[in-house]
Amino acid sequence: MRRRELLLMAGAVMGARGVRAQQKAMPVIGLLDALSPEGHTEQLDAFRQGLGEAGYVDGRNVAVEYRSAQDQYDRLPALAANLIGLHVAVIAAPSLPAALAAKAATATVPVVFNTGVDAVEAGLVESFNRPGGNFTGVSLLMAEMVPKQLEILHELVPKTAVFGLLVNPKGAVTKRHSQLAKEASRAIGQQLVIVEASSETELETSFATLVQQRVGGLAVAADPFFAGHRNLLAGLAARYAVPTIYNGYTYVTAGGLISYGSNPTWTYRQVGLYVGRILDGATPADLPVIRPDRFELVINLKTAEALGLTIPPSILARADEVIE
Repeated sequence: MRRRELLLMAGAVMGARGVRAQQKAMPVIGLLDALSPEGHTEQLDAFRQGLGEAGYVDGRNVAVEYRSAQDQYDRLPALAANLIGLHVAVIAAPSLPAALAAKAATATVPVVFNTGVDAVEAGLVESFNRPGGNFTGVSLLMAEMVPKQLEILHELVPKTAVFGLLVNPKGAVTKRHSQLAKEASRAIGQQLVIVEASSETELETSFATLVQQRVGGLAVAADPFFAGHRNLLAGLAARYAVPTIYNGYTYVTAGGLISYGSNPTWTYRQVGLYVGRILDGATPADLPVIRPDRFELVINLKTAEALGLTIPPSILARADEVIE
């Protein structure tokens, strides 16, 4: 074989090795999702947007391994273990159930969470400013929004004597939601009926119970299960004619009446940005937990009209977005 052919062959072998080395060096992100992806595609897109802003694009310079529990939280530990077995560089856990599963699976792999509870009380981090360990992310404190949501609901339907609170009995902060709602309802002189649901069938039953109890307004507690079934919730609220307030605008765009809370796409974007920073060399222990300082009031006027409600000018004046 001539020398030129030998050099070309050697170059091809080295090139193939180089490609394999590049592929091997591409970092892998584990995305551990408690929900069915169909329930929150906009939020998942926001995660990828944040990742892209940090300089990382799936399939180009990073690989994203997506694992979904499909609303079955008991599957999360096995899915977390599977991601650890793939030697991922970092795990994104955009819910408390996913974060807790990741916490049980690893004490070394960096994890970026997005949770609606106090991350310190949940045992995910040591403090907000200095998380310590391998966890950091976004902490929303969604239960603390319930009193404000009930105040808005009272302003919206002032003649209603009985309010309802829908909670997930399997939720990590259900007790906290219920406690704050009871205190807030007493403060405004309202009776409170608490109903529970953790399945589609139980959601149907809960709304029937609300009507039987003559509930004139409902607050839906923040929970990944409810977020993944927002279309069903909005449909049930319309069918049973129950004015309902939610914790995020995605419920309102799905046909819900009104929401007050943080922007869920913003929080997922922050997770993507933090994942990118960790891939660049930052450590979770040094990345402060993000706490949103801005909350949005969003109203669906079409839904209000269907319910026969007139939105008070005081609420319209405060609205960040009005859907007509």
